[in-house]
Amino acid sequence: METLEETELCFPQLHNSSCRRPIRPHFETMLIYILLSFISLLTSALNLLVIISISHFKNLHTPTNLLILSLAVTDFYVCLFMFFPIMLIDGCWFLGDLMCTLYQYLAYVISSASVGTMVLVSVDRYVAVCHPLHYSSEITQKRVQVCICLCWICSVIFQCLILKDIMKQPGRYHSCIGACVVFINYIAGLADLTFSFIVPITVIVVLYMRIFVVAVSQARAMRSHIAAVTQSGKVTAKKSEMKAARTLGVVVVVFLICLCPYYCVALTGQDNLLNTSSAAFVIYLYYLNSCLNPVIYALCYPWFRKSTKLIVTFKIMKHDSNELNIV
Repeated sequence: METLEETELCFPQLHNSSCRRPIRPHFETMLIYILLSFISLLTSALNLLVIISISHFKNLHTPTNLLILSLAVTDFYVCLFMFFPIMLIDGCWFLGDLMCTLYQYLAYVISSASVGTMVLVSVDRYVAVCHPLHYSSEITQKRVQVCICLCWICSVIFQCLILKDIMKQPGRYHSCIGACVVFINYIAGLADLTFSFIVPITVIVVLYMRIFVVAVSQARAMRSHIAAVTQSGKVTAKKSEMKAARTLGVVVVVFLICLCPYYCVALTGQDNLLNTSSAAFVIYLYYLNSCLNPVIYALCYPWFRKSTKLIVTFKIMKHDSNELNIV
């Protein structure tokens, strides 16, 4: 009986203060480990291909692709900082309170930066489709780089304020040794929910509704054989811009599908559900989005398929390979 109880503890030598390990069949545990390991490796590889492609080939250095690059970086870090601890730790945290706090902080920063990048993607497509004449002058590489840097800086500072209590005293809300949970007070939680979910999602939905309306009107104009300059003086967006808007629109929709269930739990105030196995699906769905984005690029962007072929065959090691035109 004593042996049975010890196997249920994260730290068997600490009977009174150790957290209890969830009891799962060995087959189920191994299946979860294998599945998460596969997803983690796949996510890392695919997003690394996106990062190398856009960074290496000069003709891919466009404002839109810089935003895709930033999104790929956040997805790559999601794999490192979110999947890895879940794979190795079976319901127990063995790395201490300080590492738990650091892990949670980085996870919040990366999630916040990912949402901010999605807002920038929506703004980029809105200007490209709805105001094509102003796109080249308003959306420049330097401005996009500044916006991306500000997005990351704001995420770092904002999450410092949200998690300041646990950062001051790591582990202060842990009820037992081996736990790694985050407790956020009501005001901080409301601020995080508002600025990390409600406001960004509202902006994204409004901008893409406007893009959809303009896209439909332009499609009707094309079918009616109206010239590029319409009677009202508006200029239709390029076909390539419309295609990019559709592709990134799919990315945004998938992002919302994966993100909304996670935040809806917080929105309804049922945070305790996140500590149960029934909420694992919601969290894993949120993480899975990082793997889906590069899959969408592979299906929709010919340049990604071409660059991937050059990377895996090591042709990018050749002199002046970054000058190749793969668009």
